[in-house]
Amino acid sequence: MMLGALVDAGLPFKDLVRALHALRVDGFRLVKKSVMRGGLHATKVDVLIPKEVRVPLPSRQIARIIARSGLPAVVKDRSRAVFDALAKAEGSVHRVHPAHVHFHEVGLIDSVVDVVGSVWGLHALNIGTVTASPVNVGAGTIQSAHGLLPVPGPAVASLSQGIQVYSHGPAKELATPTGVALLRTMATGFGPMPLMRQLAVGYGAGTATFADWPNVLRVFIGERDVNAGIDIDSIVQLESNIDDLSPQAYESVMDRLFAAGAVDVTLTPVIMKRGRPGVAISTLVPPEKTDTALSVLFRETTALGVRIQHIQRHTLLRRITSVQVRGGEVRMKVADVDHGQTKAAPEYLDCKRVAEQTGRPLKDIMEEAMVAYRQSQSLRQKEKGKRKKAGRP
Repeated sequence: MMLGALVDAGLPFKDLVRALHALRVDGFRLVKKSVMRGGLHATKVDVLIPKEVRVPLPSRQIARIIARSGLPAVVKDRSRAVFDALAKAEGSVHRVHPAHVHFHEVGLIDSVVDVVGSVWGLHALNIGTVTASPVNVGAGTIQSAHGLLPVPGPAVASLSQGIQVYSHGPAKELATPTGVALLRTMATGFGPMPLMRQLAVGYGAGTATFADWPNVLRVFIGERDVNAGIDIDSIVQLESNIDDLSPQAYESVMDRLFAAGAVDVTLTPVIMKRGRPGVAISTLVPPEKTDTALSVLFRETTALGVRIQHIQRHTLLRRITSVQVRGGEVRMKVADVDHGQTKAAPEYLDCKRVAEQTGRPLKDIMEEAMVAYRQSQSLRQKEKGKRKKAGRP
């Protein structure tokens, strides 16, 4: 479905076939056709393999196939990351080390082609960021190499930890381990579609057909409106109220949360039940870092429970520039607001370093950095005006 959606959105099929020859393995063939799924025109890409090569491959052999291929290095790395995620999930399910995992349904050569082809397709289309809607895992039961299993299967359930999932539609498996591993590896967030200027849309068809359900994967390709200056992503907020932890411990807790991937940690004084003073600790983490941050909170604090919210965050796109002050260089974080307006702030650690080296007050260095930045902006505007007056771009 991923291959079909990318081809439908504009990935040249002949280029995809040619690129997959770089795997240097025999026994598969790609076929493309146009189909209808629930009233939608879609592209179906099948990876055909003869019965004699339908033998599951161990994870180590898949890693060797990818490593020895003639694919670009970034495609190799990301493809290996997908199979590493699959091996970790299968290992967790079967209680074995990921290196000793023997894949069943996802270990055939067609799964290798699905994964590598999808990763290469995103690379060929020059996709910089991938986001996904919450994943519909389906419902009902599936027949597997281990017998009848509930949907989602154990591997999908393991791979789905930390991302948003739901169940809707026919009582069928709607998300496979390969598909979820691809999304988990390639997507930077799960939630509403980010703000973008749409360039193309593609529909990739699945094999199953349902009377009232279009079994397709839809892909939107677009570009950010740089002038808008706003990015939208999904983030997880972890919160807990604590009233029995030594105040001396909070510095260590915050340090370890940041080391675990938190993008922000705040402490807020609160009045808790029975009038006891306490502290509300709030942490923002990327979805994939949720489990690690939770582990820190439970291990390093007296919290017995943590509230979890998946929220959407709007952030101004930022860039870094540098200015010179007396005693050294200070980086400035700059964000575009709109209509050419910007806001800027000096990097605190740089200012602190200059203050320690020179003995000057920290506030003076921060003020000097802002003045230097405004002067550089003023000079840039004057130069731009001169070029415009002279008729130069």
